[in-house]
Amino acid sequence: MSRPAKDFRMAQVVTSRPTEARNGPPQIGEGVEECWMDFEGGARMRYLRAGSGPAVILLHGLLGYSFSWRFTMPALAPHFTVYAPDSLGAGFSDRPRVDHCMRATALRVINFADRLGLDSFDLLGTSRGGAVAMCAAAESPRVRRLVLVCPVNPYSSHGQHLAPFFGSALGAALFRSVIATKPSLFPYFHSRLYADPAKIPVDSLEGYKAPLQVPGLFEHALSIVSTWSADLRELQQLLPRLEDVPTLLMWGTKDPAVYVSSMEPLGRYFKNVRKVVFPGVGHLPYEECPEDFNRELVQFLKS
Repeated sequence: MSRPAKDFRMAQVVTSRPTEARNGPPQIGEGVEECWMDFEGGARMRYLRAGSGPAVILLHGLLGYSFSWRFTMPALAPHFTVYAPDSLGAGFSDRPRVDHCMRATALRVINFADRLGLDSFDLLGTSRGGAVAMCAAAESPRVRRLVLVCPVNPYSSHGQHLAPFFGSALGAALFRSVIATKPSLFPYFHSRLYADPAKIPVDSLEGYKAPLQVPGLFEHALSIVSTWSADLRELQQLLPRLEDVPTLLMWGTKDPAVYVSSMEPLGRYFKNVRKVVFPGVGHLPYEECPEDFNRELVQFLKS
């Protein structure tokens, strides 16, 4: 695969050829292009692009990547130009040793939009990507609207102690010795993100396991959790700057990762906010109830 050129006002498409998960990224859907962009230190960031019209950028969560949006992109593509990056360190992007704190990641999202030549764009973030999306919107007036799907936020107690523990020297050592060296545990933790195991898409587990082929994925995750507490404190300070951004909050009532009870205190920061709750759904509503999720998403973005 050839390396893209350095000029990235419009990033070069490297390949749109379907590939098998065991040899690389999962198969790319019809009309979706696989693209690459050079970033700091020459690291390459992979992203998917589809559709035409106003721009929408989709941000995945911790240990997720553009694969998360395989059901969302086809629904948005008839109305929007959709970009779904693999954050540096995640998915099939390179794994450089760079700052992965919330603000640094948000500034890379803004840089990504700059290099695409986007004057304005809608921004959707899920889980930790939701925190990054809020930070990016606070930093850039070019974000038209926010869509936050079960976003990490200061008002959900779950994870506020566990994530910093794994970010500590002891916790990181435990993570490396137990979780990172035992791939057999991956299906267990993956399945816990869904409320109803019967609704786990058949391709989900293999799709999320595919980036494990690229060394450094777990180190990337440990880098993120090492700044978790500081990121949440910074996010709480940034929230008042988002009051004028039209925002859609979407949550599953049985989210085990970011509690739905945090929707109300988070929503108070936005003057123009729509709230959608999916009954009996877990942390990944875009996979567990994709039709309902896509209907609400398109309705909001077209309103």
